[in-house]
Amino acid sequence: MSDLPRKAVTRTAKLAALPLGIAGRATLGLGKRIGGRPADVVAAEMQQRTADQLFKVLGELKGGAMKFGQVLSVFEAALPEEVAGPYRAALTKLQDAAPPMPAATVHSVLAERLGEAWRDDFLEFEDRPAAAASIGQVHRGVWKDGRAVAVKVQYPGAGEALLSDLNQLARVARLIGPLIPGLDIKPLITELRERVSEELDYGLEAKAQQIHADEFLDDPDIRVPAVVAQADQVLVTEWLGGVPLAEIIARGSQEERDRAGQLLVRFLFAGPARTGLLHADPHPGNFRLIEDHRRPGEWQLGVMDFGTVDRLPEGLPLPVGTALRMALTGDAGAVLEMLRSEGFVKPTIELDPDAVLDYLRPMIEPAAKDRFTFTRAWMRTQAARIADPRSPAHNLGKQLNLPPSYLLIHRVTLSTIGVLCQLNAEAPFREEMLEWLPGFAEDEGLG
Repeated sequence: MSDLPRKAVTRTAKLAALPLGIAGRATLGLGKRIGGRPADVVAAEMQQRTADQLFKVLGELKGGAMKFGQVLSVFEAALPEEVAGPYRAALTKLQDAAPPMPAATVHSVLAERLGEAWRDDFLEFEDRPAAAASIGQVHRGVWKDGRAVAVKVQYPGAGEALLSDLNQLARVARLIGPLIPGLDIKPLITELRERVSEELDYGLEAKAQQIHADEFLDDPDIRVPAVVAQADQVLVTEWLGGVPLAEIIARGSQEERDRAGQLLVRFLFAGPARTGLLHADPHPGNFRLIEDHRRPGEWQLGVMDFGTVDRLPEGLPLPVGTALRMALTGDAGAVLEMLRSEGFVKPTIELDPDAVLDYLRPMIEPAAKDRFTFTRAWMRTQAARIADPRSPAHNLGKQLNLPPSYLLIHRVTLSTIGVLCQLNAEAPFREEMLEWLPGFAEDEGLG
């Protein structure tokens, strides 16, 4: 089939096969161990086969399945190291790759959306896709004015597939959840489902991207490609070169990793402050490290894909920075009061303020130091601490609530931290928070 597999029964069967396949391999592995093969060898084989199947199914289905895979991939840093290897290779493939849509289908969509004479708008158009995402693929071209452009074409049937996949993934969430310790999969899928209509609307995406492009037009460190044209499910923007962040993660120098990490944090905090919008899809496929030819030896961070944004007219909420500042100064009572007022602690729940502070301290360590190194080991420690039923952090965490207005902010922050750990980045992240996070610097000793 040239388009997305659109029959619900076919897609549901493929997704349902994921946990069944995992269970089948577990049974097979048990048999091999009984047969005398070393447990670690059998476990490694099982993880590799499970990872291969996960990528194959999610990549083929695109739609919501691939979107879920992309979101999941930024959390691979939380996996125990003995498990992480196979999943890292499979999940990170989802950040940039998927089986391509045939050229004939692409031409048909362009003719329908841009008009039968769509080729007149281009000096060049490459049929082979340059990249693929969860609901569309990107082609490289040259616009009629000579600008190199990226042409994003939405897969036919993407909306139907997206909703179908996310509904099915919600049903098997408890089986997928154990892959990432400490991450509650169900709310993640629910929140993704709520964002479907926005992500399918390329008009909204074009508007959000152009707001960023205008704001960062002359910025020395952040680059956002301008919108060239948009019509229904087709979006044409300036081409963004540079090195994909996934390549920096895999092969970049420490200097490149550190610079990418610092700029990623800067964009996380400066973006909402300057545009009133939060870029809400921070997986490595949406970022590039670009050498700044005007400043030899310096890099910029290129940012793409504004299909999912959180609208924050006042920037990031003031209570976030305020609570973080108070936590760093050890004001446990004020922190608990702030969390309660914002809905993180329900009125009927009684908590010990010092226990809340003990729960938060390890997680806010990056904000306490002038320089911090994000590592996979650090993130695994945080995830294990919260996931372990014997841990006080696990029991306290179960009593906390995540208000709907903070859902997307929470996911973006966690995802960004996941990417920073993949980068193994060291930089003055606290400096960026002091500059851009409302409420964080409003105290002596922190400014």
